[in-house]
Amino acid sequence: MSQVGSPASAVMVPARRFDRRALIRRSEGLLLPSILVITWEAVVRAGLVSAHQLPPPTELMTTLVELAGNGMLVEHIAISSLRVLIGFLIGAGLAIAVGATVGLSRRAEALLDPTFQALRAIPSLAWVPLLLLWLGIDEAPKIVLIAIGAFFPVYLNFVAGIQNVDRKLVEVGGIYGLTGWRLIARIFLPAALPNLFTGLRTGLSLSWMFLVAAELIAASRGLGYLLTDGRETGRADLVIVAIIVLALLGKTSDSLLRWLEDRLLDWRDVVDSRSS
Repeated sequence: MSQVGSPASAVMVPARRFDRRALIRRSEGLLLPSILVITWEAVVRAGLVSAHQLPPPTELMTTLVELAGNGMLVEHIAISSLRVLIGFLIGAGLAIAVGATVGLSRRAEALLDPTFQALRAIPSLAWVPLLLLWLGIDEAPKIVLIAIGAFFPVYLNFVAGIQNVDRKLVEVGGIYGLTGWRLIARIFLPAALPNLFTGLRTGLSLSWMFLVAAELIAASRGLGYLLTDGRETGRADLVIVAIIVLALLGKTSDSLLRWLEDRLLDWRDVVDSRSS
């Protein structure tokens, strides 16, 4: 029995150490925010900065609890998150379709890419008046603006990923009889996935930025509206709480996408271990 038990214990000990080290590494990321919060509170309490202009963290917590208690915060978060989700899915979906076409076809690249490069240079706020004129002040212009923000990073990274596929892989696929869509599905798309996820994560972060641009101008609900409301009523605590919530939502959504990336691209670890 001792011989059977000893290998198991030998395997379990490194696993515990690995988990402990991983937890320590993750907790290190909280060190800087904690120092900033403590310093922020001390500076305001010492009277070095006006509490009206920069409310201390304890006051922000009171405002946060107040908003959560009356249900307003949950409503604003739900509305903004739904807008980002819909706009991101539309923009990323179109970017994948167009990016695959441009990346796989020189003719499509010559016809489409110059136009997309020019449109990419347009600032986000420049789209707002035009979208309001075309689509009104309902949900449509907000969703379209978010989709525009998500489109270009996904498009650019996906095209680059497809065009930078190692030609030796393509030749190997041809040797094994892969042509047409089979070659695309088995060689091009898997090889371009790392670039695609880079574009998706960048596009998701830009979706949150474009959301604020849309809600600051034409919205009666959402975190962007909360920013506007705080500015118009002279409440810096509302503005800062909205900014903090946006940062947390952006970080959470990016972490979820990164988790999905790690699960779908776990084969990279196998390739790296074999190459080393």
